[in-house]
Amino acid sequence: MWLDFFQQLGFIRNSFLLCKPCLDLPVPPASLRFLLVDRIPDCKFAVLFACLGCLFFPLYGNDHGELKIAEVTEISSPITLDGVLDESVWASAKKLDDLIQRIPDTGQVVSEKTEVILLRDTDNLYVGVIAYDSEPDKIIGTTMARDASLRSEDTVTIILDTFHDQRNAYYFATNPVGSMSDALIYGSQHFNNDWDAIWDVRTQLTDQGWTAEFSIPFKSLNFPENSDTWGFNIRRNILRKIEESIWSGASVESTFLNVSNAGALTNMTGLKQGIGLDVRPFLATSLLHSKSTGDDDFDFEPGLDVFYNITPSLKLSGTINTDFGETEVDARQINLDRFSLFFPEKRSFFLEDIGVFNFASTVPEGPPGAPDADADIIPFFSRRIGLFRGAEVPIEVGAKLTGRVGQTEIGFLGVMAGETILDSDGDPILVEDTELFVGRVKQNFWEESYVGGIFTHGDPAPGLESKTYGADVMLSTSEFLGYPRNFRLSAFGLKSDNEGVEGEDMAFGAAAHYPNEIWEGILAYSEIEKDFDPSLGFVQRNNVRMYRIGGNYNPRPVDFLNVEDMIHSVYYTRFESLENGQLESSTFDVDWFHWHFKSGDSIHSFMNYNRDEEQLFEPFEISDGVVLPVGRYKMDQFSLFLASARKRPLYASLGVTFGDFWSGSGEQVRASFVYKLPPRFTLDTSIRYTFANLPEGKFTARVFTTNLDFSLSPRLSFSNLVQYDNRSRNLGLQSRIRWTPKPGNDLFLSFNQGWINESMGSLRFVAADTKIATKFQYTYRF
Repeated sequence: MWLDFFQQLGFIRNSFLLCKPCLDLPVPPASLRFLLVDRIPDCKFAVLFACLGCLFFPLYGNDHGELKIAEVTEISSPITLDGVLDESVWASAKKLDDLIQRIPDTGQVVSEKTEVILLRDTDNLYVGVIAYDSEPDKIIGTTMARDASLRSEDTVTIILDTFHDQRNAYYFATNPVGSMSDALIYGSQHFNNDWDAIWDVRTQLTDQGWTAEFSIPFKSLNFPENSDTWGFNIRRNILRKIEESIWSGASVESTFLNVSNAGALTNMTGLKQGIGLDVRPFLATSLLHSKSTGDDDFDFEPGLDVFYNITPSLKLSGTINTDFGETEVDARQINLDRFSLFFPEKRSFFLEDIGVFNFASTVPEGPPGAPDADADIIPFFSRRIGLFRGAEVPIEVGAKLTGRVGQTEIGFLGVMAGETILDSDGDPILVEDTELFVGRVKQNFWEESYVGGIFTHGDPAPGLESKTYGADVMLSTSEFLGYPRNFRLSAFGLKSDNEGVEGEDMAFGAAAHYPNEIWEGILAYSEIEKDFDPSLGFVQRNNVRMYRIGGNYNPRPVDFLNVEDMIHSVYYTRFESLENGQLESSTFDVDWFHWHFKSGDSIHSFMNYNRDEEQLFEPFEISDGVVLPVGRYKMDQFSLFLASARKRPLYASLGVTFGDFWSGSGEQVRASFVYKLPPRFTLDTSIRYTFANLPEGKFTARVFTTNLDFSLSPRLSFSNLVQYDNRSRNLGLQSRIRWTPKPGNDLFLSFNQGWINESMGSLRFVAADTKIATKFQYTYRF
């Protein structure tokens, strides 16, 4: 039927071959849309030509029919959590066995059957998974560690949209050896995996595959009272086959993290949270030995965290004498440009319900390989609390109210910081008691949109007052123009009001984002005035006007050189000075060869091209003694990056960038090496090296990082992080033990040691400060 249609347009089948599914379809509708090839079987010429049926007409085979619904079976008999689904209720309850492929063959039957059973009592949701595998000896489960990256594992992942609002969800995942990973999904696709909940899972390897048994307490979740329906989805990854199967919304255009694709759970009324009170006392000790003075400083501090569900959807959190001894150290970075580096938040108190504080001011991210915009504006960045000039500030009291009232999301945070700290040189700084406050409100409307406001008060610096306030709006849909496509429009405005500063202190902007897997596009604009400075926020640069436009086409060809997917992108970002309108910097990036193969190996770039322009209005010291003069710098660079498959015990990657570098030339090398002895041992080593040959001088920048992790079980792990950079010439070691005898009860023990390289090029290191810290926390749930 289609052949006649295309012949009338002047095409012949020998010029643009059609895939068999397209030839068998009825005459297409009159409304056309421009969409290049999806992964449809027998579409052999996707790479060079694209099947015309896939080019012009809606995709077929994607799971975008009626909403999938699953009824949870209510039980009264107890469940023993052991990974063995041998209680009679597992056998008698209804099974979900209709997962379908998202990739590689979208909409097709899975290669390995998966059965999912959903049970609940009044206190817990139980999810049992039977993951059949015809080759059980090839199942991949290489790590047991809590919150480990599971990208190189076979996995089962659950998302729970407890408010059924298609915006936010809880994320729980495991692998065949029982690793536990949890996260918060907010804004539909934003993901934060530093958050930890109280829950449990057990797994078992069998001669038919593997099983997983999840237990998720309702006390660990927020949800609307007396609501019968939650959003739910489940995914299974079989790494060796590069196969991802999903229960609901298996579209190649939309990822599993898109909450709007979730199906529904029913029979979710009558749930209990007790009185909704969690009390978590802790004891924290530390011993700091100062090498310079020889003094030992011992600290013993009890503390308390309290969490109270005022309603099932509204939580009050409090902390007294807060200690963050369990937090991992930051990854080392060397800054070779003029703008601030970003370090993510890792402290658990601030991560709870982090999504409500998210603000629509950051530039949408592009695909892997796309350059960052380097223009993030975050009105509330929680790392500004408890840290000042690189030193830790004690938090005496903190309180946070987060959750929902109807369609309104709220977040209020108040903190009283301590009195004295040490600066980076070890000198004491007098800091008055500082009171800090953040308020955030978001009013949801339609299915995935909101309008919101934010207000912050306080300044981490001693004796200063500061305020920031603003508004934002997000218009979002997963059914763009009536088709299953994501589209977002956002806009924001912010103003800072700092003591002693009057002038140009606003920031505003707007962005359009079409974030789909085959096609993606970004158009963004923002202005950041020279005096805009949110004291509790983060701004990478100011006094600029930014334009950003870009897009990418990511086909999934069939039977072409064993390619799994491709990324082809072009991005242009331009910054102009608000003072004189002149170019301050620009980046033009062409990523024309970014291929992933079915083997798991990849070519992330092959002679990809990047054109940078930088205008210095004042001299810039890029390295010690190397000062770049005022002027315009044009840089053409090319890159090559190769990586082997993560599924193998030995993984390696190598990336090289070469070409112009400011006034001269430079080479940048990134390399990593990972070795695994599944499932207990992982060695991960990486290096980032920059060599610059400039008329103003030569310099090198090197960062070495090694992680050595060992797990006796998913609840007892040992991690060792060694880092060195030649700018600070500091070699650092952090060794951590985490033992979780029971979910909610944790013992952390950390050892931190530093060594200073006496001189550049020397191999002699002198010991610096030593710190040993412990923290034990126990959770009482009422």
